[in-house]
Amino acid sequence: MVGFAQEKQADSTKVQQLDEVVISDSRFELKRENSGKTVIKISQQEIERNQGRTLADVINTKSGIEVNGSRSVAGQNISSFVRGGNNRQVLVLVDGVQINDPSLVNNEFDLRLIDLNTIASIEIVKGAASTLYGNAAATAVINITTKKASRDEISGSFLTVVGTNQTQDDLNYNGASFTNNVSINGTLNKFTYLASFGNRFVDGLSAAKAENAENDPLSRYNTNLKLGYEFSNNFEITAYASLDKFKTDIDGFPPPTFAFADTDDAYISQQKRVGISPKYIYRNGSLQVNAAYTKIDRETISSFGATNEADSYVVDAFNKYNFNDEFYTIVGLNYGDYNSVFAQDESFTNTDPYLNVVYVSDFGLNLNAGGRLNNHSEYGSHFVYSLNPSYTISVGEGYTKVFGSYATSFIAPNLSQLFGFFGANPDLEPEENVTVEGGLEYNTKNGFRVNGVYFNRNEENTIIYTTAYENATTDATVHGFEIEAQIDVIKNLSIAANYTFTEVKDGERLRIPKHKANASLGYNICKNTFASLNYQFVGSRTDTNFSTFTNENLNAFSLVDLYFSHKLIKNKLKLFVDVTNVFNEDYFEILGYTTRGRNVSLGLNLNL
Repeated sequence: MVGFAQEKQADSTKVQQLDEVVISDSRFELKRENSGKTVIKISQQEIERNQGRTLADVINTKSGIEVNGSRSVAGQNISSFVRGGNNRQVLVLVDGVQINDPSLVNNEFDLRLIDLNTIASIEIVKGAASTLYGNAAATAVINITTKKASRDEISGSFLTVVGTNQTQDDLNYNGASFTNNVSINGTLNKFTYLASFGNRFVDGLSAAKAENAENDPLSRYNTNLKLGYEFSNNFEITAYASLDKFKTDIDGFPPPTFAFADTDDAYISQQKRVGISPKYIYRNGSLQVNAAYTKIDRETISSFGATNEADSYVVDAFNKYNFNDEFYTIVGLNYGDYNSVFAQDESFTNTDPYLNVVYVSDFGLNLNAGGRLNNHSEYGSHFVYSLNPSYTISVGEGYTKVFGSYATSFIAPNLSQLFGFFGANPDLEPEENVTVEGGLEYNTKNGFRVNGVYFNRNEENTIIYTTAYENATTDATVHGFEIEAQIDVIKNLSIAANYTFTEVKDGERLRIPKHKANASLGYNICKNTFASLNYQFVGSRTDTNFSTFTNENLNAFSLVDLYFSHKLIKNKLKLFVDVTNVFNEDYFEILGYTTRGRNVSLGLNLNL
């Protein structure tokens, strides 16, 4: 009977893979075969099989993405490079709301602030998506959905992880990394609630790779509250509040030499968010508003210390309508007010009406098209649009799909580049991107899927830094291709792999590999036991030696990780072990900075 149950579960998983639903590329629940965009879906199951790791760790295994800094000390700055782009070209959403930091140089959101244990699922849309999501969505949108309350009256969970944090030369296996998360949630009649608290403390490494260096610890706290009420079958409201804070010691460039060195510098970041999301459902459609306020305070304690304050108000109101499962339309208005304090208060606003239409035919043709009028308080109006056709042919019980995309995006200079303390230039012009994609996908009921996509992005007025921020005088072109494959070899054994080639024509970009590959093997040893083996190859990169201001080549490296979990009590108690950098590879991720050697983590997850 157990064998029959496992076989039935495996068959169910294959069907789910074939009928996988993606949302972020259209904001409608569409089958993957009807989507013409490159969408990566990270499910709750995949997140649970990465417990003890960080959000950056999980995202960094996906095609087209390099999360630089995720392999270094816990407090290292994180940079999300997607398809050869920069942080400023990646937009992060949490529960449908754009989040960023107007005081940061690239206006990006700091991924170190989010606790992976609070996340239910993640979708990553690669390529330009400014039509649906606005400014900065040029190379990717990372759409994070947080966990919802249980349907039980009261439910709870507790997670604790203890691990080492050591370099390649210091394999003493002392406990130096501690992660905890506790959550209480449930449903009382029509009222839902969820409260969680998490903390992470990591010690043992210095950011600077130096002899007899001092440790640079990280301490992070996350508090979340989510409340909801269902007034009727048609109307509900969700409200939430969160406080995320971390402090990390860092190393810097002290006078008089201004060379990178082991110092007593520190960095503190705190984010407060409150939001509300009313939703009204009517026949064949819905009307929804996502509104949030974010307040960010940052402080750098160093020879060049600074205090940064920023806040933002974001409101996204939209109406969705489904015409007989053939035409899906969304009409919306997005408003954002962004403020930051430099020499004085500086701010700008965006007011963007947008429209997107998806056509799903009964003969295989699908079309996703839309437009957005970006009204920027400093730079006027800019129209962006996208055209994304695809054609699906049924092959047995699976399908073959060909798809393409032509999309434009608009990236306004952020407040730090215009008015910040270092290299500000109030005369900057907006950056404009055009992205072209084309690809194929083959998917079967038997758990086999393979796809490949070519991308080409032209960047006009690219914002660069020399002695100050300025617009590049020539266009930049980045092109490449991605290949993904997933196969269920035998019952309970699956293999997934991806490869990305990225090239910047007529130039190079720092820390972005031309070649990158990931592979994973997952095996359900039995009903309650899971094991995985993960491999990552990162090709050679160029980085700048800021002591000499010359570029140097960083050698390629390969990493192997092992993960093992066992459910002692079904749906109640799970133990897991995570071994990273199994072969203790010695490498540089960022020139002059420490990387982690072989490390081991032990964890426990209890659900009540």
